[in-house]
Amino acid sequence: MKLRAHNQEVCGLKWSLSGQQLASGGNDNLLHIWDVSMLHNGTASTYLHRFNDHKAAVKALAWCPLQSNLLASGGGTADRCIKFWNTQNGVCLNSVDTNSQVCALQWSKHEKELLSSHGFSENQLCLWRYPSLVKMAELRGHTSRVLHLAQVILKFRNRTLFFCFPN
Repeated sequence: MKLRAHNQEVCGLKWSLSGQQLASGGNDNLLHIWDVSMLHNGTASTYLHRFNDHKAAVKALAWCPLQSNLLASGGGTADRCIKFWNTQNGVCLNSVDTNSQVCALQWSKHEKELLSSHGFSENQLCLWRYPSLVKMAELRGHTSRVLHLAQVILKFRNRTLFFCFPN
């Protein structure tokens, strides 16, 4: 089965934690939400939602583990924004300009907090509280963009450790 909606390369894909929705971001600045039930019905060319709010490629995608219909998406250098979507009704709930290319996003498994990694121009990591979008921490020092994030749950003291991997 082929899913067709983007006019340029797909640079971000992320399944929802339930496996019921798939988010696809592209170099065409578009974000699509696909519903599994629509895929099984043979209507694969029909997406559930199409968002064109980003002004650059949409690579960074992350589903909130504490709210199943909440998706965060990050835009490239010309956009610099993290947008928060209700994928049930297709509404953009909020947006924050990070002042840098958004490369990756990772939600905390225990709190409504989002870690973002960045490229041009600051190459930093930022920790955001949701829904207030207060920047709780900013870590600088990378000499190039931070393309990927991973999360490891430490068993002692219920702390979460994030690992970042520079380009």
